[in-house]
Amino acid sequence: MADETEIQGGAAAPEAAAAAPDAADGRGRGGRGRGGNDRGRGGRDGNRGRRDDRRGAEEGGEELIEKLVHINRVSKTVKGGKRFGFAALVVVGDGKGRAGFGHGKAREVPEAISKATAAAKKAMVRVPLKEGRTLHHDGNGHFGAGRVTLRTAPQGTGIIAGGPMRAVFESLGVADVVTKSVGTSNPYNMIRATFAALTEQTSPKSVAQRRGKKIADLLKRGGAAAAEALAEAEAVTE
Repeated sequence: MADETEIQGGAAAPEAAAAAPDAADGRGRGGRGRGGNDRGRGGRDGNRGRRDDRRGAEEGGEELIEKLVHINRVSKTVKGGKRFGFAALVVVGDGKGRAGFGHGKAREVPEAISKATAAAKKAMVRVPLKEGRTLHHDGNGHFGAGRVTLRTAPQGTGIIAGGPMRAVFESLGVADVVTKSVGTSNPYNMIRATFAALTEQTSPKSVAQRRGKKIADLLKRGGAAAAEALAEAEAVTE
């Protein structure tokens, strides 16, 4: 009997020893399971981070020039005192012939600027530029009491414009232009009048396509020689 007890005890010991590693393995598996879940969460977070980076790269693929033109602070008197708000006017452009403006209102300045910037990006328009530096022809624009005059200028003239109009041409990519604003100094009306004049700009290429003619034929009507008109036509890119 004693021998049988010893044999059973000896057999039980290996079983207990075998069970102990199983329990340890169970804890290990549990730990690995928890670790796996943590890694899974980390992986999901990492994926979200990569998606955000891709969106940032897509948005950052086009570098935009942002110009803060004007910030207006308004106040509203209520029972407990005064509530202040801010309105921002922003001009956005890519420096290559596209620009837009927008305004936003918020209780804080950064939020108002972000709203105005988003609105400006949605309202961008393309303006044809001569040689990538100036306008193709003169133009007039008006909005409300504001009236502006835009004139093309030779190379080296620079941007002769003041206040809000300068921000528009800098963001648009115009290097040489002469402007005049009369009637108002309200930045909102000046910006709207400027864009009204810019949207009326046309290029020889678009006019030739609309009329079914060649660019050289249009340029010769201005009194230029055939060779000069042909050279100018070949130089026209937009």
